[in-house]
Formats: sequence, structure tokens, C-alpha cells
Amino acid sequence: MSTASKEIEEGFLFQPKFDANGLITAIAQDCQTGQILMVAYMDKEALKLTIETGNAVFYSRSRKKLWKKGEESGHVQKVRKILVDCDQDCLVLKVSVDQGQCHTGHQSCFYRTVSDKEPQRLEFIAEKVYDPNNAYKK
Repeated sequence: MSTASKEIEEGFLFQPKFDANGLITAIAQDCQTGQILMVAYMDKEALKLTIETGNAVFYSRSRKKLWKKGEESGHVQKVRKILVDCDQDCLVLKVSVDQGQCHTGHQSCFYRTVSDKEPQRLEFIAEKVYDPNNAYKK
């Protein structure tokens, strides 16, 4: 193992590894329940703002701009802890939340499962916790 790899994997310096598009994967996890809420991406500015403000900020690949979680819906993520994986190319944001986090109205973006009986089909495993039509008034 090179000295650089050893420092990344076992050192104390935070050196996030952004991909060729300047992004790093960020997984939001409810700090109380452990439920995975969503997977998104951050660029350097989003990560900087998240650390500075304590509120989750992501980079929207489809809109090509920063996206403060909850800016439209009001369903913010208060970041309690940021975990980094061994090679520093993925983050887990331990967050506290007030309400559903998925734009579809579910608590988590992971509200369906692949069916055991028909692997090409999805089954719902969660109910909606809010009405997205009321949260996203455009």
C-alpha cells in the first residue's frame, strides 16, 4: 500500500475523492431509525455548504445546480454526523428529519422492493407520509 493510500484509508485528514464529474455519492440516513432515506451527489460547494450550515445541500445532476434539501418542500435534513468510507469516495450523512424525505410523499426514496415471485415487478413496502401536491406548489 502506498503512503498516499495509507493516509487516505487510515489517516486523520479529510480528503474527499470526487469523481470525474466533480461529484461524490452521499447517502442520507435517519440518525434515529437507521433508515436509508435517499442517495444523492455533492460537489465541493455542496459539501462545503453542508458542513458550514449543518443542513444537507446536494448537487442536482438533472438541474445542474446546487439543491438545498427541503428548499421547496420544507423537509430539511439537519446533518448530525458525516461518515466517510475507507477510500473517501462516498459519504453517509446521519440526519434528523421532520417528515417524509422523498418527493413522492414517502418517508424514504426506498419504498419499493423487487418481488420475490416476479423479479421484474416491484412491490410497495411503505405508505405515503405526506401529500407531495401540498409540499411542492410550483
